[in-house]
Amino acid sequence: MLFTEEFLQTVDENPVEAIVKACTITLDSLNSEFPNQEWEEFELENLMEGAALIDTIIESNEFFSGVMPPQIEGSFDQICQNLFNYVSATREVYYTQSNEIKLQSYKKRYQVVLKSNFAYEFSQGDIDRIQTLVNELRIKISENQNFEENHRQRLLKRLESLQSELHKRVSDLDRFWGMIGDAGVVIGKFGKDAKPIVDRIKEISEIVWKTQARTEELPSSTPSPLLEQREDA
Repeated sequence: MLFTEEFLQTVDENPVEAIVKACTITLDSLNSEFPNQEWEEFELENLMEGAALIDTIIESNEFFSGVMPPQIEGSFDQICQNLFNYVSATREVYYTQSNEIKLQSYKKRYQVVLKSNFAYEFSQGDIDRIQTLVNELRIKISENQNFEENHRQRLLKRLESLQSELHKRVSDLDRFWGMIGDAGVVIGKFGKDAKPIVDRIKEISEIVWKTQARTEELPSSTPSPLLEQREDA
């Protein structure tokens, strides 16, 4: 298999970067950088597998690259060359997009650090408590035998991503509020068995809501409509 399970699990987090990496992995697996003759059977297999994954990511995200899908009719050498050209051209297109995304990400990060843009600010106590809750969630999710492995890995990846971006100042709270949806799925699947996990997600959400309400200058007693809705469900 050309692509590892670890790599495939990261595809949904950043599909543009995943396309670039898939193209690079595919091309690096070949015998030479620009092969034009004497293709080998394993190179065709790798090119086919790479093109299949790249196409799947593009289609599932409804991207449009402008690169025509490869023709897989004709001689062995022609099919290999078509696939090679397709993967190479696709990498060029998405490499530019990937760099643009990275640039905006760096700008966003420094805007927050330099306080030149709106940001939500957690207290150090809030950060410490959220870190503790995330660590507890990681243990509870890892130990819970009710989760399907794919679901378990998605939740653990979300926690890892959230923890890596937890700073005193953050430009948005989207990753935190996404956990409300996770809690709803877990409740729907496992009911009372999910209480230790849901309780911790709820506590994180309460901390986040207080931070958001304070930043938006809402009354300190204002309840979170999302949390209220979840409790009524």
